[in-house]
Amino acid sequence: MQYFYAIVHKDEDSAFGVSFPDLPGCFSAAARIEDVLPNAAEALSLWFEDEAAVKPSRLDQVQAAVAEDLADGAFLIAVPHIRNDVRATRVNVSLERGMLDAIDKAARERHLTRSAFIAQAARNEIERRP
Repeated sequence: MQYFYAIVHKDEDSAFGVSFPDLPGCFSAAARIEDVLPNAAEALSLWFEDEAAVKPSRLDQVQAAVAEDLADGAFLIAVPHIRNDVRATRVNVSLERGMLDAIDKAARERHLTRSAFIAQAARNEIERRP
């Protein structure tokens, strides 16, 4: 997993606008502050579907590149990017029995396997999705 820094702008009577200095053409928006990070993470995922891997810039490099925007009230967020890799890897995870039962029930209700449910829950937590 990598983190890319995004700059967030908010003008009066507008949505939050998010762009990535390292990734030309990668942007998102959100009406509510709590949706900024999940929407930005989704934009990253979509951008990398068609683009080659990019090494993220360091925080100090991004701060220098967007210093004027920051001085005008914009702010930076670190957005996680989970590389899509279709290779499955078997792992051993220990869980309390009650938690495992709850996971299995929730997975069945969503027509998912246990593994798919756990992976989706982890992604949602990392990307702070509701």
